[in-house]
Amino acid sequence: MNTQNLFKPFNYKGLHLKNRIVMAPMTRSFSPNGIPGQNVADYYGRRAAGDVGLILSEGTVINRPSSSNDPNIPHFYGEQSLAGWKNVINKVHQLGGKMAPQIWHMGAVKPHTSGWLPSTPLEGPASMSEKDIHASIEAYAAAALDAKKLGFDTVELHGAHGYLIDQFFWPGMNTRTDQYASGNRFAVDVIKAVRAAVGADFPVIIRLSQWKQQDYNAKIAQNPKEMEAWLRPLVDAGVDILHCSQRRFWEAEFEGSDLNFAGWAKKITGVPTITVGSVGLDGDFFGAFRGDSSATAPLDELMRRLDRGDFDLVAVGRALLQDPQWVQKVRDGGELQPFTKAALENLL
Repeated sequence: MNTQNLFKPFNYKGLHLKNRIVMAPMTRSFSPNGIPGQNVADYYGRRAAGDVGLILSEGTVINRPSSSNDPNIPHFYGEQSLAGWKNVINKVHQLGGKMAPQIWHMGAVKPHTSGWLPSTPLEGPASMSEKDIHASIEAYAAAALDAKKLGFDTVELHGAHGYLIDQFFWPGMNTRTDQYASGNRFAVDVIKAVRAAVGADFPVIIRLSQWKQQDYNAKIAQNPKEMEAWLRPLVDAGVDILHCSQRRFWEAEFEGSDLNFAGWAKKITGVPTITVGSVGLDGDFFGAFRGDSSATAPLDELMRRLDRGDFDLVAVGRALLQDPQWVQKVRDGGELQPFTKAALENLL
């Protein structure tokens, strides 16, 4: 198998990466009171040392009273949390890596299994006042600006998987009748505010998905025309790269073509895209939460699509969670490890 194109540099709008491999954002919940410690810095540092092209952090929440349902999810606000993230990016840079924080607001989600609750009820599209919406938009922009000030290389907005931005996209949760009834309006306003805060030259990524944690079969776009109506305004508002999340990257997005989500997004918008979804493994990530292991899987289909130009970057989740040296082993022909539940229990 020829993986040469996976190891070509990527250069776009000031983002210079040594290869096309991205560490996918994966929630870890190892930041007590929202503060990432040295263990978090070391965890990301190991992936930087392992030659990951771009590291996307676990979701890190914005400065809103109910942006998180978990006290151990990191914050991207407050002196102590930002100092922790400064330590993270310094470590990553020292080891030759590039990194973005994933900026997150969970929206209306189920309470955490621990029983912990935020200081105010979890908010979603149906319950937010326009004042709440504007405050949230400002909090996204403030977090993105802090990412730039701390020295991160780019920033990613979490607009996928049934969390707040995605809840506005999705008619299943957005039942508003005002200006924010339009699924794109909230995301466009967030992106414009972020772009204004970070300036024209700082790369902005947004992660998107059709499926939701509330409904695995949900689709915002039923066909390419609907996808263009969904994605084009986001690019026009200032997004540089679309991170297109699927449960299985090899699945076609629409009938009549084998293009996946990232392939269609690139074809429609012309901007670079990231594909993701069970790369290097034979089972999707939902099994991981049940404690299932996943065997390694060949990368032939991934390379066929990358070589064809369907997408520009490849996000790898559980395979990199399991093994910080996964990138080097793919490049050099080392033995790859299957994914096991133990990788979820510690910051390996």
